[in-house]
Amino acid sequence: MKSHFDNPLVEQRELLESKRVSIVDEKSIIKVSGKDRLTWLHAMLSQNLANLKPGQSADALLLDANGRIEENIQIIDDGENAWLIVLAEHRDKLLIWFDQMIFRSKVEVSKVEDLVLVASFGQPLAGAAISNEQQLVWQDPWMADPIGSVRYAAVDAPNRRGPWPFFLSLVSKAALDDVLADRLQAGGLALEALRVAAHRPAQPNEIDDKTLPHELDWLSSAVHLSKGCYRGQEAVAKVHNLGHPPRRLTLLHLDGSGHSLADAGDKIFVSGTDTEVGRITSIGQHFELGPIALALIGRNVDENAALFVKTEGGEIAASQETIVPPTAGAAANMKEKRANLMGK
Repeated sequence: MKSHFDNPLVEQRELLESKRVSIVDEKSIIKVSGKDRLTWLHAMLSQNLANLKPGQSADALLLDANGRIEENIQIIDDGENAWLIVLAEHRDKLLIWFDQMIFRSKVEVSKVEDLVLVASFGQPLAGAAISNEQQLVWQDPWMADPIGSVRYAAVDAPNRRGPWPFFLSLVSKAALDDVLADRLQAGGLALEALRVAAHRPAQPNEIDDKTLPHELDWLSSAVHLSKGCYRGQEAVAKVHNLGHPPRRLTLLHLDGSGHSLADAGDKIFVSGTDTEVGRITSIGQHFELGPIALALIGRNVDENAALFVKTEGGEIAASQETIVPPTAGAAANMKEKRANLMGK
C-alpha cells in the first residue's frame, strides 16, 4: 500500500468524513463454496458461523491447540459462497491447509484473482461487486457490542478509543478505475493511525507466536465463547474463566518533542529501570492525538507507571492508556466471589 497521497493528517480526517478511500493490497481473497461451507468454517474457526446470514460480516481467528492466534480471517457470506479476506502472504498456505481439511464436507475452496479490496469509512463503497444479489462488503464488528462473548476494555473510560466505522469492499479489477474515478485516495499511514487510535489489533502487527486473543481484547469481536468445539477452544475458555492473559494491549502516547521516532518492534521499559516489559506493535501519527502506538506489555506492569521506549535515536517517554486491564480473565472466579458476597 502506498504510504500517502497528500498530507497523512488530512487524509485521516477525510477518510473519517467518507471523502477518501484506500486500496488494501496486503490482503487477498479466498472463496469457499458448497452447502457445507458455513458448518465447515464454523468447526475450524473461533466465531459462530453456522447461521451466518447472506450479507452478514464476521471476524474470526484460526487458533493452534494452545489457543494462540495463527490467522485472522474476515468473512462475508452471500447465501451460496463465503468470501474470506486473509493476509496476502498467507493465502497460499491457507489454501493448502483448507484443502487438507475438507474430508467429506461438500465444500470447494479457490483463490480469487479478479477482485481487489477497497477500504472506506462510514458507509460501504458504491461499486462493490455483487454475488448472488448480495453486495460484497465486509463491515468490521470491532466497535459493536460483543455477541456471545465479552469485551475487557472499559468503553466508557475517560480516554475512549477513536472512531472506526470501517468497511472493506470487494471490487472487480475491471471496474476499479471507474469506481475510483471521482474519489480521492488515502495511504497506509493514515489508515494505520486511525486503527491505532481505535485500539484495533491487526495481523501481522499485533500477532507473534505467543499471542492469545485475550491479550488484544479480540474476544470481543472474533471469538464466540458459547459455540461448539474448535481447535484452541479449551485454552481460550481456561484463560478467560480461570486465568489471566500474560500480556495486555495498551495504547501509548509518545513524547513527540524530540527528534527520535519510535517504530514497531522497539522495546519498552518502566522509567528508572532497565527491565524490558514489552514492545511496540503498531505506530501512528494521529491528527488529534499526535504520536501514538499500540504495545503489548506484561500484565503486571502498573497501569500508572511511566514508561519509555528505546529507539535507534534514543529514549522516548511514553504514558499508558489502558486497553486490556490487568484484571482481564478469571471470569469464573469473579462470579464465585460475587455469589459469596451476596450470600453474606
